[in-house]
Order: sequence, then C-alpha cells, then structure tokens
Amino acid sequence: MASRLYVGNLAYSTTDEGLRSFFAAAGEVKSAEIVLERDSGRSKGFGFVEMATEEGAQRAITTLNGKLLDRRPVRIDFAKPKEERPRSVGGYAQERPNRSSSVSENRGNARGRDRDRDRRNADRVRDRDRRRDDYYDDF
Repeated sequence: MASRLYVGNLAYSTTDEGLRSFFAAAGEVKSAEIVLERDSGRSKGFGFVEMATEEGAQRAITTLNGKLLDRRPVRIDFAKPKEERPRSVGGYAQERPNRSSSVSENRGNARGRDRDRDRRNADRVRDRDRRRDDYYDDF
C-alpha cells in the first residue's frame, strides 16, 4: 500500500533511469520519476519512486537514505498523499474578487490608487510616531 517514496536532495543532473538503477539495489522498482519545472523542463531536485512491495520500500528507506547519488546524499521518506487543490482558471486558483465601483471608488484609476497609497503611508507614519511617543512617555 505505502510503496510510493519521496526522494529529495537530488542533483539536477540525475535522470529517471539513474534513479531507477539506484533503487534497484533495494528491490523491484515499479516506476521512478523526477519532477520537472513546467516552463524550463529542468529538474526541481526531487522525485518519486514506486517500489513493487511495501517491504522493498521500507528496505530502500533503511539502506539508501543518506547514501550518495550523483555526489549528493539523498533523503528518502514515504510519500504523502496528493492533496486536492482548487482548479485553476485563467491562472488564478480562486475566483477574482468583484471589482465593481461599490468596493472602492478609487480603484479604477491611477490617481485614486496613488491617493490610497499616500493615505496608508500617512497612517503608518502617524502610528509609528504614536508608538514612539508612548514609549518615551514611560521614562
């Protein structure tokens, strides 16, 4: 059941076949894959190995954890189940907030945004000065 393993601290040059042959010493390997970045196709430095049996997975953890693979000590642990994430629509994981005029009359133009920013900065300065004055009042 729990034969899927997380393998971390991989060298960027490590390949799927190299990972498979490294784990073959511990038992039969069903699959070995290195996670790649979507845009560049470069390794993210971790991957997953699925062993044929749970005993093989446990043997891989005890015998191979900390051993060198491509001159790097690998970290091996049981993989956690994949969490459900909200579906992304148009690059956003959640729906964008409604930006109607009732939310803020100043969001629609640059001058309004600048005014909001200036107001927030003035509030920060005023709060900072109050805290400083309260601190020195104690002496």
